[in-house]
Amino acid sequence: MNAVGYADRPWRHLLTEAQKAPVRPRDSLVHALRGAVAEAPDRPFLAYFDGRLTYRQVDELSDGVAGHLAGRGLEPGDRIAVLLQNSPHFVLAVLGAWKAGAVVVPVNPMYKSGEVGHVLRDSGAVALICSDRAWDPSLRRTAAESSVRIVLTACELDFQSRGDTRVLTFRRTPPAEDAEDLVAAARTGHRPSPHAAPSPDDIALISYTSGTSGTPKGATNTHRNVMYNVERQRVGLALPPGPVYYALAPLFHITGLVAQMGGCLNSVGTLVLTYRFETGVVLDAFVEHRPHFTVGPSTAYMALAAHPAVTRDHFDSFVVVSSGGAPLPPTLVDGFRERFGPYIHNGYGLTESTAPIASVPPHLRAPVDPVSGTLAVGIPGPDTLVRILDEEGAEVPFGERGEIVASGPQVVPGYWRCPEATERTFPGGELRTGDIGFMDPEGWLYVVDRKKDMINASGFKVWPREVEDVLYTHPAVREAAVVGVPDPYRGETVKACVSLRPGAVVAPEELVRHCEERLAAYKYPRQVEILPELPKTASGKILRRELRSASRHE
Repeated sequence: MNAVGYADRPWRHLLTEAQKAPVRPRDSLVHALRGAVAEAPDRPFLAYFDGRLTYRQVDELSDGVAGHLAGRGLEPGDRIAVLLQNSPHFVLAVLGAWKAGAVVVPVNPMYKSGEVGHVLRDSGAVALICSDRAWDPSLRRTAAESSVRIVLTACELDFQSRGDTRVLTFRRTPPAEDAEDLVAAARTGHRPSPHAAPSPDDIALISYTSGTSGTPKGATNTHRNVMYNVERQRVGLALPPGPVYYALAPLFHITGLVAQMGGCLNSVGTLVLTYRFETGVVLDAFVEHRPHFTVGPSTAYMALAAHPAVTRDHFDSFVVVSSGGAPLPPTLVDGFRERFGPYIHNGYGLTESTAPIASVPPHLRAPVDPVSGTLAVGIPGPDTLVRILDEEGAEVPFGERGEIVASGPQVVPGYWRCPEATERTFPGGELRTGDIGFMDPEGWLYVVDRKKDMINASGFKVWPREVEDVLYTHPAVREAAVVGVPDPYRGETVKACVSLRPGAVVAPEELVRHCEERLAAYKYPRQVEILPELPKTASGKILRRELRSASRHE
């Protein structure tokens, strides 16, 4: 079939009439919050263990955060880094920042000081909101070397009294003298300036993601980008009124922030938070709160299915269960449905597309490609155009592989202060994903490989050079190359191949520990192989592809 069919969007017949309807989102989630307060002021917005915060309370507390920040000299357009787990503080920080007209910079709490430092310096963040435990001497030094001048800390024991020691394994610490308390600021009763409210084309988020150069770059997700996807989700999921969302994905991740926090708020639902992922805590929350929707990586569903106490009843309340961020094996989908009832709906998106580009609609089941055994990731929405291009940039026929390229209202305008990378990744406003896939004549999209060397471990992207640079700091290492290798749990895991300096002796376990101390948990290599020499081209460039191929055939 000729590739012109992409423009004809042959998959429109697969969508319901509601899913085909034009999307008319509000200007921002701040405006959505105002609407929710008017509609259901006393409905719980956040459920955190045994604690509850209503829409009215969240509105008032986030007003206090915004007013306090403005009083400290924060101006519209300033960047605020938010380094928190899944707790009410994250929601209050983000909404408060937006009410102050600021740009939110979500930061992974697993980052080490060097990784946090890059984000703070590159974004030019003037404020940092983090947990009181994270505000340690290392982070203090990192912040001091950046433009940060306002620090608010939060004790994530607030807003609940259960203190589940399976995840809340810490104690309150005395207030820091060089920081202010987020909750105290929220309760000041200060009000934000009405002139600071964001407009659709203002930047909502600078979401850092590794790019083709290996240096993390900030995707500039606008409020329009965010609102398109949360409104498309509200229409497409067709959940019951006042739906209950469970935050399975971390909120600092674009999927968690948009598809969980944003989607729930835009639907005037209740968002269930349990700090971080722990299978027993998650299953207990399913029984206690009876959620209708959740989204998370396939590895999370594998872990839940493996819990010794899991039963079909744990999933009885779900209307839609979704997955994204990591490859979803068809065997997991089939086995999960047979044991527990829900069908796991696949999805595909990037930070640069503000989460979904394609997804499996709730009323459909994704096909499996009979040749590769790959499960389809979904179909694009009616406002999203996905094309498959060959190396010369020409569209390929249906069924042939090429780079996935997407355009639509969810695609960001570019990277923060990176004009060359923006021009390279978004030519003409179209997102070059770097992923290899194909589309069938029905419009189902399949992702089969990555064009570049990025490693995808449990939905987290790892750039090999970043790990290699850490390995090179070890005195015994002469050469290093990092590749992704198959892993039954993570989908893919990090493997390092190294050669040693003459006379050097080091155990693989020591190199693993060396990286573990300097990198986020998902980045450090789980496997290290010591070789006499690494394969190279004639010009001396190390051939990662040969190492990857050899590892996959061991």
